[in-house]
Amino acid sequence: MVLDAALLEQARARIAAARNIFVLTGAGISAESGVPTFRDALTGLWSRFDPEDLATEAAYRRHPALVWRWYEHRRALVLATRPNPAHYALAALAAQKPVMLVTQNIDGLHQRAGSEHVIELHGNLFANRWLDGCGRCDTVPPVPGEPPHCALCGAMMRPGVVWFGEDLPRVARYRAEHAAETGDVCLVVGTSGLVYPAAALPGMAKEHGAFVIVVNPQVSALDATADLVLTAPAGECLPLLWPQA
Repeated sequence: MVLDAALLEQARARIAAARNIFVLTGAGISAESGVPTFRDALTGLWSRFDPEDLATEAAYRRHPALVWRWYEHRRALVLATRPNPAHYALAALAAQKPVMLVTQNIDGLHQRAGSEHVIELHGNLFANRWLDGCGRCDTVPPVPGEPPHCALCGAMMRPGVVWFGEDLPRVARYRAEHAAETGDVCLVVGTSGLVYPAAALPGMAKEHGAFVIVVNPQVSALDATADLVLTAPAGECLPLLWPQA
């Protein structure tokens, strides 16, 4: 894919002059590393399941072992992938100037590439938290394929991700909105712009004066919000937008 040289230079100049950069990433940047989307991972033994059978609290309470094994399967898929040049480019940018990196992804690839203080709107696939815990929870030795339980109250541990019907983590949402309101450049990478409330953040940034740059190989719902659209894969485009270490 050939990038428009004039648009590329305009994006470079805006990023170079920025004092604070707000970055929002979505599934597209992870797809370039081979991370399957939720629905793409529904293959083989999992192909007969509907997403809501595997990603709601009600489903987990009904069939905890099934849902736990699904997330173990997804963790294995992610661990077989590696960060791509776009992930490393964003880590390099943060070493040069203030960057607030907000992601809709749960795979931890930004952290593996060296990005710090990533705001994870939808949680993290490799984190867990207690469901109905007693506040002093401690795990009993886990049984393979079964969710860990608290030795004191019997509560189950659940994946630390946002399931269908759940609100975003309050602190993460507050920090993301603050980042959108304070960045003078908003860089949107690999997101369709269809999942709210994350999709509202670029518009919020623009309302507060940010110059919005969208990087996506396909047309997205956020193109209309953007001041500049770079139609290219993130791994090809981002390393060209600022100096790499």
